[in-house]
Amino acid sequence: MKRYKEPSDEALETQRLATLKALHLLDTAPEQEFDTVVTTAKRLLGCKIALISLVDDKRQWFKAKRGLEVDETPRALAFCARAVEADEALIVGDATKDSRFADNPLVTGEPYIRFYAGIPIRAASIAGSGRFLPMGTLCVIDDTPRDLNEADIGILKDLAKLVESLMEARKIAASVGQVAEESRVALETLSRYQRQFRQAERMANLGSWRLTLADQKTEWSDQTYAIHGASPDEIFSVANAMAFYPRDARQMISVAVEKTISTGEPFDFESDLVTVQGEKRRVRSMGELELKDGLPFALIGVFHDITDRHLAEERLRQVAFTDELTGLASRALFHCEVERQMSEAKITAAPLAMICIDLDRFKPVNDRFGHAAGDRLLRVMASKLNEPHRYGSLAARLGGDEFAILVSNPRQLADLRGLLSELLLDLRHTVDDSARKIEVTATIGACWLDDEIHDHAAFLKKADAALYEAKRRKRGTAIIAGDSRLIDPSGPDLRLIHS
Repeated sequence: MKRYKEPSDEALETQRLATLKALHLLDTAPEQEFDTVVTTAKRLLGCKIALISLVDDKRQWFKAKRGLEVDETPRALAFCARAVEADEALIVGDATKDSRFADNPLVTGEPYIRFYAGIPIRAASIAGSGRFLPMGTLCVIDDTPRDLNEADIGILKDLAKLVESLMEARKIAASVGQVAEESRVALETLSRYQRQFRQAERMANLGSWRLTLADQKTEWSDQTYAIHGASPDEIFSVANAMAFYPRDARQMISVAVEKTISTGEPFDFESDLVTVQGEKRRVRSMGELELKDGLPFALIGVFHDITDRHLAEERLRQVAFTDELTGLASRALFHCEVERQMSEAKITAAPLAMICIDLDRFKPVNDRFGHAAGDRLLRVMASKLNEPHRYGSLAARLGGDEFAILVSNPRQLADLRGLLSELLLDLRHTVDDSARKIEVTATIGACWLDDEIHDHAAFLKKADAALYEAKRRKRGTAIIAGDSRLIDPSGPDLRLIHS
């Protein structure tokens, strides 16, 4: 009996290159299906670059790319070539600290690769051995070091499976039209891969959708229906689909979709969603424009159930994003929430205001009564900032005796001067014992979100500048940036100050 002999590395590489050529993918035009996969990988994993690379004899060529301008690089420099040669996942947390890549021109120069994660994408060898050989990778790249958790790696592997399915489906589609038996086999194979696609959607809890613009016809994948708790037999209009979202989220979604249609820029948002059964979920929806003959024809995208992740993040926020002494939001949470609400406000054109607060004579309280008294004072002031009638705005302790409030409540925004006057009065407090007494007040600065403010730091800086102007003029007062009128609760008639 003849013994089976494993092919040499050289023979396997010859088979691999022949299989790659037989796929007829190299140097082909961009295709929506592959582009959607890299767009999804880039957004779900939060990386600057996502690629489907095919490793040829002397080069790696990109079938689909996001975040990178070039179409190919030399194979000798390619991280993906390493993953293909090993035929296994390659994850590099920091390329500058990896001896294999530290002096690579793609690390020392553009695109300054620091993080890389690549999963091989395989195709059946044309040698008929039943062996599946790596053609390239689905990879994500960033210019800052990072790590992937198991869930992220799972997402990347699932998307790599989708690429393999697309490659196989494309190969099959190219051969349809041959003899009837070949067509029958091709259709069975395509059906099998469609089932795999649906299974991958279920595993990743990730659905897909399409909206034809002319007739507003919606098409949902099975998993998109499952996330909504609906039956695939049902057909939802756009209005029906919007009804799954909370009322206050619908305008934001409508504006985002209209912007994509008018500008071609993809949208990406997170929102709560209530299923057919009344179950509350958290979802992420991403979409982009599909063109036909150069004109907007449809919207296509993916729909991800992120409920478990969102709940875990919420639990972490409760621990990590709460100021231990006062129970208010911490500086970290406040900055995150300011960035989020600024993004929404710029989409919806909703007003937003920032308030910065400094306590006057806090240091004398610490010096004369001790730090325990100072801590009690901070908790008293925090409770005043967090009273029920101020719900709808977020109060935070930034450090020491510095506080801030992000105001989004429409009623409060309608009379910002009145709100500041109310705060000045509420934040008066007397600290005393039998022999000594200190009157504590607050000085406040506020500002509105405008087109010149692009991040939370600029927003806080503008309100802080107003605070210091108020301090310069008179402690225990408030000023709104751009409005020179001093809000002084000790004035003869506070109602005149509000006018």
